[in-house]
Amino acid sequence: MARKPRKQSESGIYHVVLRGVNRQNIFYDEDDYQRFLEILAQKKIEAQYKIYGYCLMNNHVHLLVHEGKDSISRIMSRIGTSYAWWYNRKYNRIGHVFQGRFGSECVEDDAYLLTVVRYIHHNPVKAKIVKSPEDYPWSSIQAYYSEHPHELVNTDFILEFMHKTRAEAVRIFREFMQMENDDQCLDDEIKTSKTDNEVKAEIEAMMNGEPIERLLEFDKVKRDEILHQIKQSTGVTQRQIARVTGISPNIVFKA
Repeated sequence: MARKPRKQSESGIYHVVLRGVNRQNIFYDEDDYQRFLEILAQKKIEAQYKIYGYCLMNNHVHLLVHEGKDSISRIMSRIGTSYAWWYNRKYNRIGHVFQGRFGSECVEDDAYLLTVVRYIHHNPVKAKIVKSPEDYPWSSIQAYYSEHPHELVNTDFILEFMHKTRAEAVRIFREFMQMENDDQCLDDEIKTSKTDNEVKAEIEAMMNGEPIERLLEFDKVKRDEILHQIKQSTGVTQRQIARVTGISPNIVFKA
C-alpha cells in the first residue's frame, strides 16, 4: 500500500520526531549527542533551515524546524544519513539506525508553536529522567535561558512572543515553562529504555521470583502470557526480550 504524502506546513514549521529503528538507542555516550548536534549545525548552514528547539533522548529526537531552501523531508534525510554513517562506523555495525519514516506535524499558529516548545523541553521530565527541564543537558532549554542569542537555536523567534527585551522575555519564558500543563503533541507516548538486568528482574517478578531460565520450561499458554505482559512494559523491545530470555524472536513476536 502506498504511503500517504506528508502533510505540508503552510508556515514551513514542523515538529519532528526521529526514532531509532525498533526503538533502539541512538545515543550511548556524550560523543554521540555532541556529534548529532554538530550535524544539525552543519546541515543548518547547508540547507538554511532554522531550529527553534530540540531535545535528544536516548532513543529518539524531537526537533522544531523551520524549512529553508530544502523541504523538511530533504532536511531530515541529510541529518539522518550523516549521523547513521558516523554511528555505524563508530560502533562497527551496518544497517538502519533510524526508523524508516520520521514523524512530523505542522505547526501553523503561534499558540501551538509555544505549546510544542514547552512540550519538547518537558520530554525528559515526562520520562522521569530529570525533575526540571533545565536539569537535562541535551535539549535547547539553556539556549532559551541564556542572556545571549544561541548559534544553533533561533531563540529570538520564540522569545519575541514574550517580550521585546530579551531579559524580560527570558523571565516570562521561565514562568511559561513552569506552568502546570497537559500538553499533547506528536507522538506523545514516551518510552525510556531499560537495561537487560531491569528487564530480567521484571520478568522474574512476573514469574513469582523463579529464575528466568525456567521460562523455557513453561507450557506455551503460560509462557506466552508472560511474554505478552513484558512486551507491554515501557522501554522494552522485542529484540531485548529475546536476548534476555533466550527465546526465539519469532516466538516473542507472536506472543
